[in-house]
Amino acid sequence: MPDDGRGTLAPTGWRVPAALAALGALAGLFVANSVSGLPVLPWSAIPTLLLLAFAEAFTARRTSRRIRREPGTEPMEPLSAARLLALAKASTLFAALALGFFAGMALAVTDHLALPTHRAVFLTCLGTALTAGLLLAAALYLEHACRVPEDRGDDEDRS
Repeated sequence: MPDDGRGTLAPTGWRVPAALAALGALAGLFVANSVSGLPVLPWSAIPTLLLLAFAEAFTARRTSRRIRREPGTEPMEPLSAARLLALAKASTLFAALALGFFAGMALAVTDHLALPTHRAVFLTCLGTALTAGLLLAAALYLEHACRVPEDRGDDEDRS
């Protein structure tokens, strides 16, 4: 197959997010074990990531309807779809890394849950990891929504 100079963009597989989550978990374990006197983490990341996940899921639903040209929707501009795809790819990478990092930190403090500071860190990290997982799912849904459906009209014309 000759290279015509045009690049192709493949859908995000499971390997890159899984590798980033594993690297993030190792980093979270390392940070939690190397810092003496673990500070209480702010809980503000939980609603922020939840809001981002909701926004991306809502956008994915609208994008899917517009790309399929359902009645009552305007067709989507290709540049807008490309921008949403870039957002989905970036969100996927960030969410996988955040999921791993905060899950690793939560795992690191499970031995000391009797201490109030560690319990607060555990709950904050667990909540942040769960909302990062929701953002990961919403980003993958947005990426899937940006796919152009197969053109069935060409197959019928050829036969």
